[in-house]
Amino acid sequence: MEINEERLRLGLSNPNLLARKLSQTYNRLRSQGGYNPNGIDFLEQDWDNLLILDACRYDLFEELNDIPGDLRRVESRGSATPEFLRGNFDGKQLLDTVYVTTNPMLYRHRDALDVEFHAVVDLWRGETWDDEHETVLPEVVTAEAKRVADDYPDKRLVVHYMQPHYPFIEAETTFDKGHIGDDSPDGLTTWMQVLTGEIDIDEETLWNAYADNLRRALPHVKELTEYLTGKTVVTSDHGNMFGERASPLPIREWGHPPGIWTDELVEVPWLELTNGDRRAVVSEPPDELSSEDDESVQDRLESLGYV
Repeated sequence: MEINEERLRLGLSNPNLLARKLSQTYNRLRSQGGYNPNGIDFLEQDWDNLLILDACRYDLFEELNDIPGDLRRVESRGSATPEFLRGNFDGKQLLDTVYVTTNPMLYRHRDALDVEFHAVVDLWRGETWDDEHETVLPEVVTAEAKRVADDYPDKRLVVHYMQPHYPFIEAETTFDKGHIGDDSPDGLTTWMQVLTGEIDIDEETLWNAYADNLRRALPHVKELTEYLTGKTVVTSDHGNMFGERASPLPIREWGHPPGIWTDELVEVPWLELTNGDRRAVVSEPPDELSSEDDESVQDRLESLGYV
């Protein structure tokens, strides 16, 4: 197993980070596949459109959702986006599928993930990125997804929204804004700062900001479900923790660290609905992907708290 020396140093500097690292190592050694082995394969399920809310817990979705359909909970293969991608995308040729994403993790891990889509539309690039909020707004995702659906009427569609993952769009919080990698103490990401006490913020404020981010996104997700034809599923790649106990070492955990497969992190919504006729899907050679310079990619990763 490859050891990240920087992460090891951080773990040794704080008891909670060390406990997290030990739990992650234990779980990963048991899984052998690099992801939660009890999760379902999302790509093998029956759908025409898969709409992914990033870091959306089942309980919050159940409380706030007003999109009609059949809702149940399923278990994800990841407690963080890279694990989700590894568990669902790696080793697959998905030439009948277009992936519209606000999340740069597929690009960041492109050398490690063996996956081929018909097309990938990176909304975190270019004009669809919102400089003020340093994310991709949900209304932009919906508008772009409609365009892509029209452009690719014979393809399965995966649409990956960034919300309720921070930045918290409507909140007056500051810890989740800006280039996090530039000013975080000792290289800690945002949720790691909460875990170690570097950020002084109460749980209620965090939860409300997170819930408001989902409220901000859901009307636009609903709009897209009403536009798309065929069978649509609304789900999430993983959940988020707000001080609940981790496993096997029961520290109070925050955020969505990989390798921590608690219910709060791997139980996600699975809402099914059908609008009109099912889509006739065909596989075709991939479209060319656009390119982006490494500095711009790094900026997006920092704004979303991934580095």
